[in-house]
Amino acid sequence: SNPIAAGATVLGGVMSFKGQQAQAKQVQQIAEYNAQVAEQEKVALAEVKAKEEVSLRKNAERLVGTQRVMTAASGVQMAGSTLNALKDTFFAKELDALSIQQASSREQAMKTQEAAMTRLEGRAKASGLKYQSYASLVNSGSKAATLMG
Repeated sequence: SNPIAAGATVLGGVMSFKGQQAQAKQVQQIAEYNAQVAEQEKVALAEVKAKEEVSLRKNAERLVGTQRVMTAASGVQMAGSTLNALKDTFFAKELDALSIQQASSREQAMKTQEAAMTRLEGRAKASGLKYQSYASLVNSGSKAATLMG
């Protein structure tokens, strides 16, 4: 029976337990931070797409204005192919705006999923580390009991 070796074994097990518990906590904190970064990126992407859409609409309105001025200057009436050109510009603008909105929705959904997966992976890794910490504590207790004879 060797009480010093048994004590050292228990101490080592406790230290290992505490280290793995701290590592589990850190892993989970890092995962939460990364998830929050993904959520912030989602907000930023939405803002960028909203600005893109506003810019598209402004440019389309300028184009329509130019088309009207040119038509008025030429003396042609707003009918037939001239009116069709304005309609085409309007519908193209709306389709482009819809494409931007859909891209924004997809990008935001991807960031939401990324954040959720990051949190899930963090919890899974932390859970594994906690399990290992308990296993090392039990293992060191078993070794100490053997040493004590």
